[in-house]
Amino acid sequence: MQSDEIRKRFLAFFEKRGHAVLPSASLVPENDPSVLFTTAGMQPLVPYLLGEKHPAGTRLVNVQKCVRTQDINEVGDKTHDTFFEMLGNWSLGDYFKKEAIEWSWQLMTDAAEGFGLDPRRLYVTVFEGDENAPRDEEAAAIWKSIGVPENRIYFLPASKNWWQAGDNGPCGPDTEMYYDITGAGLGDMTLDEFKAADDAQKVVEIWNDVFMQFLKKDGKVVDKLAKQNVDTGAGLERFAMVLQKVDSIFETDLFADIMAAIHGEKKHDDVRAERIVADHVRTAVFMLADGVRPSNTDRGYILRRLIRRAVRFASKLGMKEGAIGRVAHAVVRKYSIVYENVGLEEVEIHGALTQEETKFTATLERGLKEFEHLAMNGAISAHEAFILFSSYGFPIEVTKELALEKGISIDEAGFGLEFKKHQDLSRSGAEQKFRGGLADSSEQTTKYHTATHMLGAALREVLGESVQQRGSNITAERLRFDFSFDRKMTDEEKQRTEEIVNEAIASDFPVSYEEMSVEDAKKLGAIGVFGEKYADVVKVYRIGDAAAPYSLEICGGPHVIHTGVLGHFKITKEEAVAQGVRRIKAVLE
Repeated sequence: MQSDEIRKRFLAFFEKRGHAVLPSASLVPENDPSVLFTTAGMQPLVPYLLGEKHPAGTRLVNVQKCVRTQDINEVGDKTHDTFFEMLGNWSLGDYFKKEAIEWSWQLMTDAAEGFGLDPRRLYVTVFEGDENAPRDEEAAAIWKSIGVPENRIYFLPASKNWWQAGDNGPCGPDTEMYYDITGAGLGDMTLDEFKAADDAQKVVEIWNDVFMQFLKKDGKVVDKLAKQNVDTGAGLERFAMVLQKVDSIFETDLFADIMAAIHGEKKHDDVRAERIVADHVRTAVFMLADGVRPSNTDRGYILRRLIRRAVRFASKLGMKEGAIGRVAHAVVRKYSIVYENVGLEEVEIHGALTQEETKFTATLERGLKEFEHLAMNGAISAHEAFILFSSYGFPIEVTKELALEKGISIDEAGFGLEFKKHQDLSRSGAEQKFRGGLADSSEQTTKYHTATHMLGAALREVLGESVQQRGSNITAERLRFDFSFDRKMTDEEKQRTEEIVNEAIASDFPVSYEEMSVEDAKKLGAIGVFGEKYADVVKVYRIGDAAAPYSLEICGGPHVIHTGVLGHFKITKEEAVAQGVRRIKAVLE
């Protein structure tokens, strides 16, 4: 049974039983600052699970897009992924355990309305009880009443069969169904044998019924809920794996075209690497379709980490630059019919992926060589990990993974301190001048330094030649540029400034310098802070050709050798910092 049919059959089953069909919410949660992404089908419904009345009624069903990255290092095995679709149905104070369990069993085993799974290959787990709540004998009794043998019902602890959103709020036991995917048939198993089969991925969890029946306060159950809810669900990818009788989610129709695109590009065989590329590109496509863009903070960092990890493993497979975008096209083809925005945003998705791939590819090979050099010492220090991050664009997780592959240690805690110092430095230096305003001389900081020259030239073109630099602060994350001007810039002026800088970047101007006296620099028309005391000989940096340079400035800092490597320039903020002095913050994307 193909994935499209699974979605349709699931929704139809519960719609027939009085459930309103809801569309999937965005991966970016609305009005929920506690999480970066939608991680479960119930997440967009939390207000209604807490008692708010849902306009569609008390019985709901949908297929929800989700992202979870806590198990990212497990991606590459048979069942783990970072993006998945959750099939879910809910009762908001309506039916409870009896109906939920009976319908779950019917959905799984009935061939006419459901999925026709072999009941002899199904196993059930229920909550074993603890100091918060008793053993869930009620759920176990319902399973037995519909024909599940008692020796295939296993009681497990809260770590396996208990749901809660946090230390405060609704919570309760859950019950799960597992399916034997070996083909040979495992038959009856003891509890220990079942646990071993689960660890070996011979049985996989395919369905979960959560019973929200208690209230927690400060980590302890204090009462029963007056209004009990049911939240059920199944991951579409695992479900498709079972129904299509394949050995991994990457062999289902959900991944077939994506894996084919990778196989058409790769030069080396590495099953784990292929699966990581497929999963991460698929997740990136959905994040981008829902408006997330790569950055070094929050959602943008998660996206950047996934793309760069995909690029790294694509490199291991011998895939050429640009392959990430081509694999993404296979993702769009597969999903645009189900999720319209994936198709509508294809141009933006491809552009963002290609830009990020190009940026990281430019430093990946050199970064890997630098890592190999550092690894010869038997460990990666905090400072070395930070250099890999700031100079070569390696997220700390990539460096950790490389270290693990080499069997060497990494000072992750020390890296955290280095990173904090880097952030503190980025926030300081408001009064620093151009030559003293660089956080370091890394490759990315050098790019921002060059972009600052280009911004100054664009501002003089847009706002007039009276604009003068009044200070700057440049890090590997962004640039900050202070300049003389007596009013707020208009949106049109900011847009035109961005356009001028990006046109200069696209022109791929050469960047060069000459050494000369200050007087000769003035005669040449170079911009400088002439109130400062310069050395007898200064460097004059030219962006563009000698006859008509885009920018000509006295400067002692590092620069790129041509502007085309900078990326896309974007102003993120323009504000006042003093009387007659404005500040622009900008990034290179």
